[in-house]
Amino acid sequence: MTVNTVAAKKTTHYFRATLAALMALALAASLLARFAGPAEAAFPGQNGKIVFASNRTTLVTNPTGDNEIYTMNADGTGLKQLTFNKSDDNNPAFSPSGRRIVFDGNRDGNFEIYTMKADGSNQKRLTHNDALDYVPAYSPDGSKIAFESVRDGNDEVYTMDSDGTDQKNVSKNSASVDGNPAWSPDGERIAFQSNRYEHDNIDIYTMKSADGTGLDRVTHDEAVDSTPNWSPDGQGIAFTSTRSGNLDVYVMGKDGSGQTDLTTSSAQDRNPAYSPDSKKVAFLSTRDGNFEIYKMSANGANQARLTNNARSDVFPDWGPKPVG
Repeated sequence: MTVNTVAAKKTTHYFRATLAALMALALAASLLARFAGPAEAAFPGQNGKIVFASNRTTLVTNPTGDNEIYTMNADGTGLKQLTFNKSDDNNPAFSPSGRRIVFDGNRDGNFEIYTMKADGSNQKRLTHNDALDYVPAYSPDGSKIAFESVRDGNDEVYTMDSDGTDQKNVSKNSASVDGNPAWSPDGERIAFQSNRYEHDNIDIYTMKSADGTGLDRVTHDEAVDSTPNWSPDGQGIAFTSTRSGNLDVYVMGKDGSGQTDLTTSSAQDRNPAYSPDSKKVAFLSTRDGNFEIYKMSANGANQARLTNNARSDVFPDWGPKPVG
């Protein structure tokens, strides 16, 4: 199976990552599948709710068992289902105000980008393209959304205004797989994962958010480094890596320094999402037998399970508490 197979991406949209690059690695390295990641921005502020996707089945609200969007409090209480469809809604990410959520959905026969209020109301479709548009992330000022798309024949990072206008390719590299965009807290740069220099390997890069220039390769490892997530203070990046032999959550300085494994478990730990106060990290893990949402301190201590369901809970993002 090739790493840039669009068909594989469609069948494994269930897990957050740049599918084109990670699908083969997912099967070969024990459930290394699509990460979401939100690769999204983390916004400074008081800690609010955690949004995630789940295929938990209920007779009334989700009888078909597809992925829907949920929110919960930071301690796992207060669960609320926000979307109700017969197709997958995935990869949710909060706006910097904490009042809106952007996500991707397959409700029109193809994955597109949607937004809604944080209570699930006022859902709007932003992209209208025959190709896959997915893994969206708000900019720190809320005026733009970065996302991944295959509309030019391979995975690229795009940006658009928050109303869906002015869509443009910013990574502009036809020979590689670029995806999982995450804005820096100052809005100046976007972190993303790519195999542009070593096509059998994925690393973390940053580039200027305006035009994709100023490329900087942040990780240089034979393992897969993916799903970057900036700390809200702008000093660090959390990411997923296979360098320990399985998937673990790592942190590093924004320049790639001090790369440290936080989870060090034999399970699949991935998709880190910083809390708005930079003190905690939510992540996805299989350590209790299926995909669940966990949280830990930013140094890896105090790891605790937040969800407990026989189905899969995936793609966490930690939003700021709305002010005013």
